[in-house]
Amino acid sequence: MLMRSVLAAILTFISAFAMNAADTMQGIFHPSFKTLEVYLASNRYAPAVVALNDPGDKIVISFDELSEDRRYMRYSLTHCDARWQPEGLVDSEFLDGFNEGTVDDYAFSEATLAHYVHYTITIPNDQMHITQSGNFLLRVYDESDPDVTLLQARFGVSDFSADASMSVSSRTDIDSNDAHQQVALSVDTKHIAVNDPFNDIKVVVSQNGRVDNEVVLTTPQRVNGDKLIYEHLLPLIFDAGNEYRRFETVSTSYPGIGIEDISYGNPYYNMTLAVDYPRNHSLYTYDSTQHGRFLVREVSSDDSDTQADYVMVHFTLKMPELPGKELFLDGDFVNRRFDPASRMVYNRATGQYENSMLLKQGAYNYQYLALPLGETDGSTSEVEGNFYQTGNEYVVKIYHRPKGERFDKLIGITQLTTAN
Repeated sequence: MLMRSVLAAILTFISAFAMNAADTMQGIFHPSFKTLEVYLASNRYAPAVVALNDPGDKIVISFDELSEDRRYMRYSLTHCDARWQPEGLVDSEFLDGFNEGTVDDYAFSEATLAHYVHYTITIPNDQMHITQSGNFLLRVYDESDPDVTLLQARFGVSDFSADASMSVSSRTDIDSNDAHQQVALSVDTKHIAVNDPFNDIKVVVSQNGRVDNEVVLTTPQRVNGDKLIYEHLLPLIFDAGNEYRRFETVSTSYPGIGIEDISYGNPYYNMTLAVDYPRNHSLYTYDSTQHGRFLVREVSSDDSDTQADYVMVHFTLKMPELPGKELFLDGDFVNRRFDPASRMVYNRATGQYENSMLLKQGAYNYQYLALPLGETDGSTSEVEGNFYQTGNEYVVKIYHRPKGERFDKLIGITQLTTAN
């Protein structure tokens, strides 16, 4: 009976973003802002999490505004729980000083058709000293209109008091070497005081930076001394997906990877990607990708942040229309959002899905996710397919909230990429 009740509790896991929750997803809310990047200064391919009270550990948040002039902006922080919902803390509970910083690191674009201003925020800094671990949402706003959010970015601060080990197998509890991958993990709490491991610890597991299929576990399967064990759990079985697709817009003089045509149409260059086709019925093909990330780059520039141009990129996916489902682009370049900017529109005249968007020159990863109407979790099966051999990147975050405490502390994180 105890095991059944524990498993039942685990199976009541919740997605990080419920439909009626506040919008705390990373994103841009003003049409003139582009190219939001959030990364760890020392390793842009690691999760955006810094160590508490380590001045050498920095989060970099950068973005552009298509404009001739600098905008005077400020930013503030919100402490969020494990599901990225605001916890209503007083600023002094997680900050030393005022909860407001000025965006004063900026540079103008150089020799580009699209004129823009490039901004950078580095956290922590002299204006903002964080005193507690956890999830943080940074909100940027115009100093003349502080109630309107221009963009927001997510990052984490951890005290790294807990260790975690993780394994991923294609031999799952629902199939073997077929379409899924299963995560198993253990959390070592020997360096922290956990009075109630069945209620005080939350574990969040994500795949390739996606937020739609992120899993929150509130109860371990079992406890073995100082170790909390999570294994053979249905919520930890993920669709295996496929390798991300790639394209490069690093030059306007010649087509890069995945580019079929380059043309100039005032005021931007247009880059048409080679027509995509569904891969769900094809054989798996290995490719080394960055699991949905992008990297700003212009091949002949000294500083791509200010010398890379903006080009209009055209996506096409040739396939029949999916009844009862919408199709979206997925990757960091669309901030992992299912919204009008990332939505593929079906053109019945051409028999294909289409989307065009203005993107800064660089190297991009992307994939197509199908979203049933009224649902929040995207699916790879309809277009990309699910192949157990796929190299996926899994990240586990561990949160601690003892009874009576007001917020979730981030106490550990681990990352693992499956081998092909």
